Amino acid sequence: MPAPHPRRRGRFALASAVSAAMLAVVAGCGEPSHGGIAAATPVATTQVKVADQAGSPPGAALSTPSAGASTAGGGPTRATTSGGKPAKRFVGSSTILIGGSMSDASASAAPFDARYAYVHSQPAPSSAYYSAARCQDAWTGWWGCWTGSTTAPGTYVTYRDAQAAHATYRGRPHPQKFFWTWYSLRDLGDAAGQGDGPGEVVAINRADLLTRYLNDYRFFLQKIGKSHDMIDLEPNFWGFARSLGNLHQVPARVSTANPKDCRSQENSAAGLARCLIAMTRKYAPNTAVGMHVSCFDWQYDTKKCVKDYADLGATNADFLVTDVSDRDAGWYAQPAHGGSNHFWTAQKAAEALRFYQMMAESVGKPVVLWQIPVGNMAQNNTLNHYKDDKVDWFFGHLGQVANAHVAGLLFGAGQQEQTTPETDGGNLIRKTIAYHNSGGAALK
Repeated sequence: MPAPHPRRRGRFALASAVSAAMLAVVAGCGEPSHGGIAAATPVATTQVKVADQAGSPPGAALSTPSAGASTAGGGPTRATTSGGKPAKRFVGSSTILIGGSMSDASASAAPFDARYAYVHSQPAPSSAYYSAARCQDAWTGWWGCWTGSTTAPGTYVTYRDAQAAHATYRGRPHPQKFFWTWYSLRDLGDAAGQGDGPGEVVAINRADLLTRYLNDYRFFLQKIGKSHDMIDLEPNFWGFARSLGNLHQVPARVSTANPKDCRSQENSAAGLARCLIAMTRKYAPNTAVGMHVSCFDWQYDTKKCVKDYADLGATNADFLVTDVSDRDAGWYAQPAHGGSNHFWTAQKAAEALRFYQMMAESVGKPVVLWQIPVGNMAQNNTLNHYKDDKVDWFFGHLGQVANAHVAGLLFGAGQQEQTTPETDGGNLIRKTIAYHNSGGAALK
């Protein structure tokens, strides 16, 4: 069946279904490297399909979790704040969550707390898509019908939520959280005819396109319903909007596009961020929503990053999300990929942790590190076996990680050539087992 194409400036990877019986999964979109927030040289990649990691067909005997379904960590989804520091519980857990993007076999081989996947495509052309009993073949390019024409629109979400709620470890129930990366403004930029960056900013100021986008987000949230999920809002987009100056002055047709939910929000990029958070509260009340920190200039102007995220309403969200690097350091080190050094030093790590801590304390919310490269130094720098040091570094410095108010470590390949949990020699699985056997690292 048709699958969405990886188109993010050569920093995008895709996992797609290999037959109509399998789910399509978006497995990766990269942010700029070094902390995910410093500028990186774009590298061209080919658009290829890689093995599906979605798991069993939608027809498998799984039910959508109910409002009272057991979820990883248990307890209330949201965290309250105390002073300028995040609370010491996050989505029901008092320890740092470990998760990632991986196959079902990998997800059940260790006591992972969470899995993540992308939602990205152009929005549905009309509301008829949302109310249809079944998808049509022509609709399968839209995320709501990635599961094929034999399923109802939105099955992609309900299936993955049920899959997480029914996860097991060593034959026993081990429910996981599902972490969604909502990454659809990139596709709205395509609909505006200008693509990455400029097209996205143009698109939010077109009432017709923004209406479709917000209708799609509402439908996505309605499919989540009362599940205890997490949502990462729009990697990269906030960085593009920030580049235009005051976020209250970047125009967006928010109140016109969604008078039902956001009539009172200002017509700006800041108003759009606040609208998305408010919609999450309304339609998916048990779901935690996170603002993606896309401060590509963080090493040079941290104060502006803090101010801009205050303007975006990050204090109204539940957490912040950012990246460490979009690809394995061994991949970047090769001359064909730029020959640059993306391995961590003590100085690089300290700088990144200081930034995470500063952002967390500025809004009183914890940070989730997302799409962390999976490579390790035992790899040989060939396809899907690139070296990196991030997995070993994080598991070896959990005290420092906790001190920076990091509440989750999510590992996954940011592009189809990178090391994955299936190709890393079992390193991530072994370290996750050892971490949970130790009792975990307490949030701070």
